[in-house]
Amino acid sequence: MVARALASTAHPVLAQIVPARFCNLSCSYCNEYDKVSEPVPLDEMLRRIDHLGRLGTAMIGISGGEPLTHPQLDDIIRRMRKTGAIAGMITNGYLLNVERIERLNAAGLDHMQISIDNLEPDEISKKSLKVLDKKLQMLADHAEFHVNINSVVGGGFRDPNDALVIGRRALELGFESTIGIIHDGDGQLKPLKPEEARVYFEMTNRKKTNYAQFDMFQEAIVKGESNDWRCRAGSRYLYICEDGLVHYCSQQRGYPGVPLAQYTSEDVKREFLTAKSCAPNCTIGCVHRISHIDHWRAPQTKTVSPGSQGELVKIQL
Repeated sequence: MVARALASTAHPVLAQIVPARFCNLSCSYCNEYDKVSEPVPLDEMLRRIDHLGRLGTAMIGISGGEPLTHPQLDDIIRRMRKTGAIAGMITNGYLLNVERIERLNAAGLDHMQISIDNLEPDEISKKSLKVLDKKLQMLADHAEFHVNINSVVGGGFRDPNDALVIGRRALELGFESTIGIIHDGDGQLKPLKPEEARVYFEMTNRKKTNYAQFDMFQEAIVKGESNDWRCRAGSRYLYICEDGLVHYCSQQRGYPGVPLAQYTSEDVKREFLTAKSCAPNCTIGCVHRISHIDHWRAPQTKTVSPGSQGELVKIQL
């Protein structure tokens, strides 16, 4: 996958797609869910997956909302694998049980990420180690796919040291452990407090694991500094919402806002060379990591266009 990504810039490396906006939880910092949406019908999801295959997408990740609320998730994962893509999922883990894990094995899931925010559930988040530890043990005993446990700092969590305990537990169970930084409602920078920064660096100074190797961008965020990088959203990274529209990311919906069925390789090539004015203070880790593959090539020439401060700016082609 990496060799193919280095050889050609004409295809997406990662697409995140939403099969269900509904979530069974209500974390106060999250703006990516609702309590009323119906799951996207299976036939429509399969068509969208096929369109990602048409674009040559290397990895497809299911996000939400909560993906496990979709009643035909296994069929969606099978279709992802049929396109030749690596199949991943981000979940809160609440709906996992042994039978569901075995079904995910059979469907061909390659990777699962669970974000755990604290040790004890509180008014900010119910994604706590106390609630989820038995689910993690089930995964350790039965999952045939790779599991990453992502802890977080920032966002008003009571004790940043919870992240260290969560990270240690993940490693005890044989999982990968990473740490993220909570962003604001636009996916932008929220500098960490001193104790949060200490915990962050203690986590990242451990032995590097696969995904953590690409988190260098977060060091500037910890210090409240901007990053100088080339965001490849809309090209190497796609975010497809429940309505089937392509967006730069979950926090910048509406850009470009094109139906996936109409998205072409020419769109992919155009957005590869499109500068985004939100990039310097962006904290969206998946976009940073995927864009890092191409950090050394194809400079983006930004042209300022009329509009409010913070507008997403496209170069003139």
